[in-house]
Amino acid sequence: MMLTEKDMDIEKGPHASDTTVDDSADGAVPGQSFEYGGSIYAKIQRLAGKLNIEQRGIERVPAEEQIDTSYFNIGSMWLAANMVVSSFAIGVLGKSLFGLQFVDAILVDIFFNLLGIMTVCFFSCFGPAFGLRQMVLSRFWFGWWPTKFIAILNVLACIGWSAANAIVGAQLLHAVNNDVPGFAGILIIGLCTLCITFAGYKVVHMYEYWSWIPTCIVFIIILGTFAHSGDFRNVPMGVGMSELGGVLSFGSTVYGFATGWTSYAADYTVYQPADRSRRKIFLSAWLGLIIPLLFTQMLGIAIMSATTIDDGHNKYQAGYDASGNGGLLAAVLEPLGGFGKFCLVILALSIIANNCPNIYSVGLTLQVMSRYSQRVPRFVWVFLGSCASIAIGVPGYDHFEAILENFMNIIAYWLSIYSAISLCDHFFFKRGFAGYRPEHYDQPDKLPLGIAAAVAFACGVVGVVLGMSQSWWVGPVALHAGLAPIGGDVGFELGFSFAFVSYLVLRRIEFRVIGR
Repeated sequence: MMLTEKDMDIEKGPHASDTTVDDSADGAVPGQSFEYGGSIYAKIQRLAGKLNIEQRGIERVPAEEQIDTSYFNIGSMWLAANMVVSSFAIGVLGKSLFGLQFVDAILVDIFFNLLGIMTVCFFSCFGPAFGLRQMVLSRFWFGWWPTKFIAILNVLACIGWSAANAIVGAQLLHAVNNDVPGFAGILIIGLCTLCITFAGYKVVHMYEYWSWIPTCIVFIIILGTFAHSGDFRNVPMGVGMSELGGVLSFGSTVYGFATGWTSYAADYTVYQPADRSRRKIFLSAWLGLIIPLLFTQMLGIAIMSATTIDDGHNKYQAGYDASGNGGLLAAVLEPLGGFGKFCLVILALSIIANNCPNIYSVGLTLQVMSRYSQRVPRFVWVFLGSCASIAIGVPGYDHFEAILENFMNIIAYWLSIYSAISLCDHFFFKRGFAGYRPEHYDQPDKLPLGIAAAVAFACGVVGVVLGMSQSWWVGPVALHAGLAPIGGDVGFELGFSFAFVSYLVLRRIEFRVIGR
């Protein structure tokens, strides 16, 4: 059997067309299997196979390997990833950062969560249909080369998410024991996440299948304890430009958290059979997302209302000032003594479930970058991604609240543009799932050139700049959507609109001129 590439020494296997390490635009030769040959790459992959570590990266999953037939695997994946203290922390921001009270924060939370999860559920249906990961699917909308830029954004999002989540868990561990420094908590969470994601798809799903149960029980205990305390305060909502600005900015933060899974939604359904019901896949993902998001974030909104109690020594505000979200939850669980501290440890470890999708997908995304990065096995990238998230999380521990708010909004910005272009192409140009040729996923000359997508993305950025409201920049539209000088954040709304409309026009021109 002939070698297909001398420097890799990899021969064609029985499913070579489905297990390729291909980046033809960069000069690689298509049709290389990751299982055969004498190269270091092949030997590492064979060792991984013996240890039951997932070998497959961004290669298309063949039909005979699509054997995950559990719809609950989809729902439980997102249920566990969002039934975590990071979701609780988003609810806390409603009052602590945006000055909203209970009712207005709850209404914002419901609406923007419902909006944000729609694209996650929709793109989850693409995994079974095509056996391709989300970033690989992006090639059908953005083209071969622009997708590499999208992949860079996704890598930053994955690592940033992981770091921000680890900080929340570290705050909880510090609240349990002041002698536990922030960096120690971040290391614990990072290493535990690495152990799970290193093994791959099956182990990630198995962990998420069960891990939500103890966390859910703890959140119910927190709800019962807080309700019994009688410390809830339903302060009337505000009015005027200040209220409008707070609603829009908090909404952008909530949307950013909910839609944050969009750029790797299909990664967790690629092993589902192609004949699975798309409605059931969508519904399973929808239930797995909306239930934990609303439950945990509304709980955070409710508990934060207790910081308005004026009794000379507000334990909730004192706890929050001392240790952020960990201190706030410690104040709620204080009457439970040692058992309350045990509950806080469970919540801290729940961050692992939230970080698993981030770290698992960062390895797949890095393989999209070039033929060289695709030659690095998925699990090696997972290790490096974990190291990067820890390196970012440790110095960011003392600036969590500002980092989280800015990061959530930036996630909302770029994913709204990504969603606008993808949805526009799917419905107006591909005209549904039948318009795709999945076998062309690794053939640059059969994919869109990507000029329309690149220009539309730039137009979306213009919309974001006009509507964003950050400490370092307030756009002219945002300035009129709230109280000066803070304004109200409408960046993701304008980014989506600008990108959608411009792509709708430009893609027609591109197709007529270039023909693909």
